Formats: sequence, C-alpha cells, structure tokens
Amino acid sequence: MDNLFSIKGKVAVITGAGGVLGGNIARSFIGAGAKVAAIDIRQENLDVRVDELKGLGGEVIGVVGNVLDIGSLENVARKIIDQWGSIDILLNIAGGNLPGATLAPDQSFFEMNIADWNKVTDLNINGTVYPSYVFGKVMAEQGKGSIVNISSMAAYAAITRVPGYSAAKAAVTNFTQWLAMEMALKYGDQVRVNAIAPGFFIGDQNRAVLINPDGSLTDRSKKVLAKTPMKRFGDISELNGAVQFLCSDAAGFITGVVLPVDGGFSSFSGV
Repeated sequence: MDNLFSIKGKVAVITGAGGVLGGNIARSFIGAGAKVAAIDIRQENLDVRVDELKGLGGEVIGVVGNVLDIGSLENVARKIIDQWGSIDILLNIAGGNLPGATLAPDQSFFEMNIADWNKVTDLNINGTVYPSYVFGKVMAEQGKGSIVNISSMAAYAAITRVPGYSAAKAAVTNFTQWLAMEMALKYGDQVRVNAIAPGFFIGDQNRAVLINPDGSLTDRSKKVLAKTPMKRFGDISELNGAVQFLCSDAAGFITGVVLPVDGGFSSFSGV
C-alpha cells in the first residue's frame, strides 16, 4: 500500500523553488525520494536551496529559469532531460501577489496600481501556462506525467482587497481543468493535471495583513478564522501530503480537480 503513494525516483520540476512554498515542497519531495530540479529566477536563492536539499541527501539540480520566458524554460527542460532522461512531475509553484495590487482597507479599486495588476496576473497566469506548455510537451511525448498547479481560496469566492491575485487564481483553476481535459483526450490517461487550493497560511507575503506588529490577530485574521471550521491557520507543511498524493499512482484516476487544503474554509457558509 505504501508504494501506491510513492514518488520515489520520479523527476520533479519545481518552479519558484527558491521561495518559501517551493522550498517547503522541495524538501518534502527530497524526503520522499524524488529527484528534484529546482527552478528559480534568482541565482542566489537557488544556490541556497540546492545546498540545503543536497544536505538532506537528495538528488537535486538547480537551474536558473524564468517562468515568463519560453526560451528560458526550454533551456531548463533540455538540461533536465540531459541529466535524468525524463520529466515525471511539474509543480507550478512560482506566483504570488504584490503590495501595489493589494488594496488598503481605505482604498478603492480605482486607486489600484494597474502596473502591479499586470505583473500579478502575468506571473500567476502565464507563470503557470508557460511551464505547462514547455514541460507538459515533454510529458505528452512520454505519454505520462503529472502537473500540479497552485490555485487559491480567492478563486472560490470574492475576497476583499486582492483583485489581481483573485482573478489570476480563478484563471489558474480554469486552465487546470482545461489542460487536464486536453491532455487526457489527446495524450492518454497517464498525463494528469490537477491543482491544490491552499487556505490561509501565514507567510512573508501576507503576514502584515494577518498579524499586528505586537503579534495579535488583525481584524482580517479574525474574519478568516471565523469562517474556518478548524479555527486555525494552516501550517505550510500540511500542503505536502496533498501535493504528493496528486503526483502518485494513488491519484491515477484523478485529473482536473482543485483540492482545497483549507481547514474547511471553502465548505463553510459562516453560519
């Protein structure tokens, strides 16, 4: 039964591997015996991550790559194929939000920084589409592979203050479903595309809006927890099992799903 959930020996490409979420999942995958190709646009972040993963005894390579540049990603794909001969898993972790695309409580939509809106939507939408285009082609040629994208609670229902991020993650959800259909119909049942939708986790990007300088909860945090049946924020490590499951043979008949990892947030009306 343990082998059903195994990803041991599989080659996993992880975009945004130099970041917090990408690093967390990379460590988990190394621990599970996967071979990790860590991708990040920043060489210094990548060097630190690769050293860390090698220190865990894992088989890892780091390649600088820009998820918004097809040519850059094609170069990455060639290096991975030269190294390991296949690409079994793609984790599209690169993404995030920007302060200028996040409205302050007293701001309106019409005061939003449009340039930052463009950056956020580009990073989250095309930063998922472009790697899927490049690495997904390898999977199509192989006739097997698993892609996992990152959606959000913001794709389920409107969340105040994050219009660009919300729109982008809604697009990621739709693209996940579309690509799952496309791959299965044209390349067979061994090429799968899914996503996870994290609930609320406290990280560098959202700490200021969830935690006051004195460590107490902000009003926004209190609203989040009031709509979370588990009455707590998630720990980032709690995403690892869901991602590994979707990449394993245990999920062999699962494609086109967006799996919430949210403590019940998406299923609770608040009443």
